[in-house]
Amino acid sequence: MRALKIAGAAVAAVIVIAALLLIIGIPSGFLTSAIRERVERETGYQLNIAGATRIGLWPSLNVTLNDVTLEAPKDRDTSSRVTVGSVRADMTLSSVWSGHPQITELAIARPVLSVPLLRERVREPTPSSPRPPTSAGESGAHALAIDRVTVTDGAIEFSNLRDRFDTRIDGINAVASVGADRDIKVNGSARAGEHPLKFQIKATAPAPPVERQNIPVELTLEAAGLLQAPLTAKAEARLNGTAVMINGVTGTFGDGAFNGWASVDLASKPLVKLDLDFQRLDVATAQTPAGSGAQGSQGSPNTQASSEPHPWSNETIDLRGLNYVDVQARVSAAELNIGEAHLAPVAIDSALAQGVARIAFSNLGAYGGQANGQLIVDVSGGNPTYALTSDLIGVRALPLLRSVADFDKLDGKLQAKLAVRSAGSSQRAVMSNLSGTVFAVFKDGAIRGLNVVQMIRSLAASPLSGWPEAKEQATDLTQLSASFRIDKGQATTSDLNLVGPLVRVTGTGTVDLAAQTLAFQVEPKLVMTTEGQGRSSDPVGLGIPVMIDGPWADPRIYPDIAGITDNPDAAYAKLKEMGKGLFGGGGQSDQPLGGTLGETLGNLLQQGLGQSRSLPSQTQPNPPPAPQSDPPPPPSQDSQPMNDLLRQLFNR
Repeated sequence: MRALKIAGAAVAAVIVIAALLLIIGIPSGFLTSAIRERVERETGYQLNIAGATRIGLWPSLNVTLNDVTLEAPKDRDTSSRVTVGSVRADMTLSSVWSGHPQITELAIARPVLSVPLLRERVREPTPSSPRPPTSAGESGAHALAIDRVTVTDGAIEFSNLRDRFDTRIDGINAVASVGADRDIKVNGSARAGEHPLKFQIKATAPAPPVERQNIPVELTLEAAGLLQAPLTAKAEARLNGTAVMINGVTGTFGDGAFNGWASVDLASKPLVKLDLDFQRLDVATAQTPAGSGAQGSQGSPNTQASSEPHPWSNETIDLRGLNYVDVQARVSAAELNIGEAHLAPVAIDSALAQGVARIAFSNLGAYGGQANGQLIVDVSGGNPTYALTSDLIGVRALPLLRSVADFDKLDGKLQAKLAVRSAGSSQRAVMSNLSGTVFAVFKDGAIRGLNVVQMIRSLAASPLSGWPEAKEQATDLTQLSASFRIDKGQATTSDLNLVGPLVRVTGTGTVDLAAQTLAFQVEPKLVMTTEGQGRSSDPVGLGIPVMIDGPWADPRIYPDIAGITDNPDAAYAKLKEMGKGLFGGGGQSDQPLGGTLGETLGNLLQQGLGQSRSLPSQTQPNPPPAPQSDPPPPPSQDSQPMNDLLRQLFNR
């Protein structure tokens, strides 16, 4: 009886231990060496298993490996490797007994693929004893069948230790299933910085070996913040050594279709070649959220931009990644939208090598005109540099200036020549370091929302704060031209010239591109006839320079009184000349300054000087003015002398 009790206790202990082993797994360190040898023989890579290896029998036969590292043998660059937190393979017991394991699910947790980034392309050495090609029968006999693969919390890390540069794609979660007819379906998500990614891949794998065989592939990609619309594409991929050929590319990007071809050589530093043609291509920028599109980017003439311009951003623009890939590309599009900028049609040839990108464009359609030029971006050094040369012909100025600088006051056909360069890693730094030359001519347009004649009239009463808003009014211009010399973000001109049917303006000044401010001194002149360019009389100036300074969206406009008080006699002589030119021509007049107009201009000058200075003596002095019983009008009201002047100028 006692022996039976001991035997029963032993059996119970064995059952408990067996149950525990079924649940927690059987320690199987003896499998480690066999798995390592199989992987090295099949792939040529070295497998290290630092954690425990276990065999489980519940709920199905499974093998779990922990803390796994896969890397190339004799590779001193430890940045090229794969580390995995754990790998679990579930398989059927019958397939194991048959010698051809059928893995029903391969679960990979916390994998990290480390990819080294190289600045130079390195020719791979030719193997001294290349492995003979494997026949399809041999490959099929030794192939490991896998029905399903899951990846949890994976990452891809790109780094260059010498440059101290690294970037990651985190949060990779994917599920891949393989059908009996070798149809592969992959669904997953990831995160590139702050931008979420969603992807779906479908492919049909050919019978082994897959090299030099066409593989049909379908791709769907959503990248909010990077792409303004989902991307879907179909192509045929072919593996040829380290190169991947992608032919017959067709697909849609948002509402537009595209087609072309591409190739990627993954030996050492990647070399990407592509030729794509888009119906419509939308590119998001930092100030244009993805998904907003560029509808209405040209804008209607009545659309008003915000009175508060967007200041240049200090956020770092990191372009260092351009050092680690070479590109040869041609991209064409019937319509291209970059943020708020709209271009159509577009043909761009670009080359990227050793961190220097050269982008050439010719006959590029830009707002009813054309643009030609080249942009060079050099990120090979510590601070990126930029150089732009361009010719603009017949470009409509309003939508261009609105999209580039939030400025909507000027319209017309623009012709310009630009040769500028800069350096910096943010928008503000680029604008602050800008230098070069710009020549621009605007023809047959208007200064929108601004009546220059009324502005001159208002200046006699008080300075102006901001452009006088008159959305339904405009000042027509025949031509506006200026040449700018730019140094450290300061664009200076000495030949500003505006010609219109009723006004002429000349001036000099500086535009602070970084601070978005103006500092101009201009001299407006009223045209006394509407005969146009062939008029016989000269325009009449008021003799008072006008200052325009402050933010370019809301400047302060006021007469340069200091310039008059420095030389009042010269200002008086100017007024006298104006009076003779306007009324009486070269004849004599009994009243100084051409009668009542001269008196009006004299009063205007005295009001501008802010003092009771008497006019210089004349041959026939005017009688002293009668004392006024009414107090002078407050500064906020219109100037009566200026009102009288304008009534006489325009007979109203």
